[in-house]
Amino acid sequence: MSRYCKERRRRSKMGQLLAAAVLLTVTLLDVSGAHAAAVHSKPTPDWNAIARCESGGNWKANTGNGHYGGLQFTRSSWNAAGGRRYARRADLATKAEQIATARRLAKMQGMGAWTCARRR
Repeated sequence: MSRYCKERRRRSKMGQLLAAAVLLTVTLLDVSGAHAAAVHSKPTPDWNAIARCESGGNWKANTGNGHYGGLQFTRSSWNAAGGRRYARRADLATKAEQIATARRLAKMQGMGAWTCARRR
């Protein structure tokens, strides 16, 4: 075998090893990145399930008990979480507006603001 062929084969093997090392590094970074994302992500609340528990799923609920809408906001919680930008009370706002306000309230107080969410 000529010296040229031996050199070419050696370079080829070095290239294969380098490619394998790069592939392994990328794979490890991808797996650790996915693991980190899974560890740091929080499950999103099922607002429909909470509303079914809190108000029977009635997003326009106003039963006269001081709690309003599908997620049964008090007026003070509704106002504190910025719900007034949508409506005076939660029962006068849309489902999407109530959920947006609930997300802000959950950031402020945690999910303990809803009795039904604490049971899960």
